[in-house]
Amino acid sequence: NPLKFDNSYFTEMLSKSYQQETTSKGNPQHRCSSTGTMMLISDLALLKQQEFRPHVEEFAKDQQAFFRAFDQAWVKLQENGVESSLRDTL
Repeated sequence: NPLKFDNSYFTEMLSKSYQQETTSKGNPQHRCSSTGTMMLISDLALLKQQEFRPHVEEFAKDQQAFFRAFDQAWVKLQENGVESSLRDTL
């Protein structure tokens, strides 16, 4: 469900098989033939790169771990360039 925030991106990445195809505009992508789910090369790189695959596996297995990591990243992005003393004021 694209409207639900959960770890399904990671679980689907691990559970489905994706075949390479090219869009009508000539762009490469990968599609799961049984569901039509599409992944980009950048998505599947998370599986192929040794540095990233453990994170995919962890987030697929433990939704709370994904939520914690997302929370930390979101706060870091939102506070980028903001003085640390301002956070206590808000």
